[in-house]
Amino acid sequence: MIRFLAPLIALLFALPAWAEIKIQEVTSPGGIRAWLVEDHSIPFTALELRFRGGTSLDDPDKRGAVYLMSGLLEEGAGDMDARSYARALESLAASFGYDASDDSVAISAQFLTENRDQAVDLLRTTIQQPRFDQDAIDRVRAQVLSGLRSDQTDPNTIAGRTFARMAYGDHPYGSDGKGTIESISALTRDDIVAAHKGVFAKDRLYVGAVGDITPDELGALLDHLLADLPETGKPIPGKAQVNIPGGVTVVEFDTPQSVALFGQKGIDRDDPDFFAAYILNHIVGGGGFESRLMQEVREKRGLTYGVGTYLVPKDLASVYLGSVSSANDRIAQAITVIRDEWRRAATEGVTQKELDDAKTYLTGAYPLRFDGNARIAGIMVGMQMEGLPIDYIATRNDKVNAVTLDEVNRVAAELLDPDGLHFVVVGKPEGLETTN
Repeated sequence: MIRFLAPLIALLFALPAWAEIKIQEVTSPGGIRAWLVEDHSIPFTALELRFRGGTSLDDPDKRGAVYLMSGLLEEGAGDMDARSYARALESLAASFGYDASDDSVAISAQFLTENRDQAVDLLRTTIQQPRFDQDAIDRVRAQVLSGLRSDQTDPNTIAGRTFARMAYGDHPYGSDGKGTIESISALTRDDIVAAHKGVFAKDRLYVGAVGDITPDELGALLDHLLADLPETGKPIPGKAQVNIPGGVTVVEFDTPQSVALFGQKGIDRDDPDFFAAYILNHIVGGGGFESRLMQEVREKRGLTYGVGTYLVPKDLASVYLGSVSSANDRIAQAITVIRDEWRRAATEGVTQKELDDAKTYLTGAYPLRFDGNARIAGIMVGMQMEGLPIDYIATRNDKVNAVTLDEVNRVAAELLDPDGLHFVVVGKPEGLETTN
């Protein structure tokens, strides 16, 4: 029965209340920093490790190496092949997860207190002694290639890749971190080993832990788990030069409904105006059915089932994106309405009621993010990577509430660029052609 306990605990138990989350900064005897929330109500701990760099560390001709490497971490380590590794993990009722994105490689671990030492031993072997057996490489490579072939017929993926190439050019952000069929097919075991060496180093490590563990116990755990990592990893690329000219790019694709990804230059997470931009986005397109775009494009005109926008402040560049889909004979009208609403918000601003409603929603929804130990550990690591203070959870809603109408409308005028808005349309849109 024990193997069922960890998933059940992770699902059913969270901290008592988000307002009571008390984060401690812990430094291990070996100098590894972490943020910790102690919760001894259940014998369970969630640990989140994140290494800055992610798939952006790939060499141009080795795209997909970090992504493929991260998928191989659970395919055997030390003296265990993939099958024996899976049996060992199951016997501990532990859960390990791996993810690679543009800016980081993340490892999430959850384990019971009674099995903590054995689970950490296994995780240490995973990180420091992955096998990268050729049969495992071939198996995971085949899975990635299958996904890439499927992506070739996915309009949303096509739109995203087209927009990225335009916006970021030769920067790693300009190509898919999963690689291409050609690059993945050509990767060797040596490439995977090199990717592993480049990612896992102390100079890019961030740690969050939540659960049944004390600061001293966490410090000892971290030194055992990570002290042997190299001090430095592969250099992280420089900032991307964002190039988003206003206009339309049409990618012909045989489908009755066109998909459009649109965007412009964005705003960095550490910009003093970020909260004003965050609220503005909620009003314009990020607030679901209450947003202006949903009201104008869907509710009033019936041009789409959904339209939305979102800020994308990455480590090396920031953009402001949105997406919409509509029938081929109506997508041109949807684009016109979106651009008009972009212009209206830039020139006329938003109302006090819209601002008040947005604040009510954003502050009310914030506590819902803290619905379990693993989620909280991930949030804490994200806070560290973004350079946020340790008391951010307690002060975040105050920052939202402090934004004034004048600030939002000033940011709307400065940030929103209706003429610089670019639409990548995948489909057979009527009345649209590539303009830039």
